[in-house]
Amino acid sequence: MKIPENLTGRRVLVIGGNGGIGKQCIRAALQAGCYVTAILRTPAKLAMHHSNLNIVQGDISYPEQIIPHLANKDAVISAVGVSGGLLNDEPTTLYSDSAQLIVKGLGTALTTHAFFISASAVEIRPVLPFYVRFIARFVLQKLLKHMYSDLLRMEDIVKQSSINYTVIRPPQLTDGKETGSYRIAINQFLPNGLKISRADVAHFIMNHIDDAKVRRTTVEIGY
Repeated sequence: MKIPENLTGRRVLVIGGNGGIGKQCIRAALQAGCYVTAILRTPAKLAMHHSNLNIVQGDISYPEQIIPHLANKDAVISAVGVSGGLLNDEPTTLYSDSAQLIVKGLGTALTTHAFFISASAVEIRPVLPFYVRFIARFVLQKLLKHMYSDLLRMEDIVKQSSINYTVIRPPQLTDGKETGSYRIAINQFLPNGLKISRADVAHFIMNHIDDAKVRRTTVEIGY
């Protein structure tokens, strides 16, 4: 990854560091010279070691385990996620609870930039081909109705807050390599953005920590 200017020494917090995007954010932040705190429910699952990496145990069900780590950070990345997949969607409040906790913890600290991972299919995008909209409406939104409902609650909580946030809506996530070559749409729908690698989502975050143009916005990203 091309190291963004002025990121060396920055302090980054990743909540949900064992997930696909979480791991990529940790790697990207460390490569950029940041000091990283990664919060996981089970720290032993993160097989990563670095002198600038502090791995701590934390669960959003226990605010006292999370809130102290929100202080004095240049960026907070919420990469929490439910397990289960398309066929095991269960009612959840994981996303909205974590957003509420982060908003409460950050208060009015407007200098902190918080990134929240949502999903492009929470809303049917009119700029996509008909067959993609059909799949989103009658397949994805049916099979993942609980997850998407909570992601929308998360977005509402964040957008009604006073913090500097960026809600990222990626499409289908892949384990592909970082390319640094993708498109974004700020507060708009992204035409034909059907896939993005987790590594490139992390690349976007690290390259926009100081970008005022994406603060208090929703960003769609894709190839």
